[in-house]
Amino acid sequence: MLPILYSYRRCPYAIRARMTLQYAGIQVEHREIQLRNKPQSMLMASPKGTVPVLIVGDLVLDQSIEIMQWALQQSDPDSWGGIDEVAAQIWIERNDGPFKVLLDQYKYPNRHPNLNQGDVLNAAIALMLKPLDAALDSNHYILGNTQHWIDIAIFPFIRQFSMVNPQQFAQLPLPALKNWLTNHLQSELFNAIMSRHPVWID
Repeated sequence: MLPILYSYRRCPYAIRARMTLQYAGIQVEHREIQLRNKPQSMLMASPKGTVPVLIVGDLVLDQSIEIMQWALQQSDPDSWGGIDEVAAQIWIERNDGPFKVLLDQYKYPNRHPNLNQGDVLNAAIALMLKPLDAALDSNHYILGNTQHWIDIAIFPFIRQFSMVNPQQFAQLPLPALKNWLTNHLQSELFNAIMSRHPVWID
C-alpha cells in the first residue's frame, strides 16, 4: 500500500512536504482535504487537524519538517540534506516562528485591526525578506550555490507573502530574493506538485 498524504493545495507546510516527497520519488495516495470539513480518518490519525499528515503503515508524521526529513532518508539523489544543520535550523525557526506570525498579520489585516499594515510589512522585511535577499545576493541558494531542503522549506512562505499584494511586493528592492522565488515558481518540481485533486471524502 502507498503512504497516505493528507494535504491542502495552497498550504505552505503541505507544499514543502509534497515537493520533498516528489523530489525523493516517493509515490503517495494523495487525499486533498477541505479545511472546513476535515475527514475523520485524518483526525483519527492526527487529532491536531492540520496538514500535511503522512501515514506510512503504523507511522504517522504530522509535522512538515518531519515529513521532509523522512523523505530524504528514503532518497536524496542531489544531497539536499548535506548542509550545516545548525544554520538551517536558525532559518527554520525564524521562518516558522516570527515570520509566519507576520505573514498571517499581513495576509489577514481584518483579523488584526489594531496593527498598522506598513509596520507589519517593514517588520517582515527586516526580519526575513532583507536577510534572505542578502544571503541570495552572494549565493544561488540560501546556504550556498547548491539547492538544499532549506530552500524548499522556506520558498512556499515567501510565495504566499508575495501573493498578498503582488504590486507592493514587486516594488520592494529585493532583486536576489525575487530571482530565487521566480526560479522556484517556474521549476518542474513545484509545478509537478500543484495539480488539483478532488476532495477526499471518507
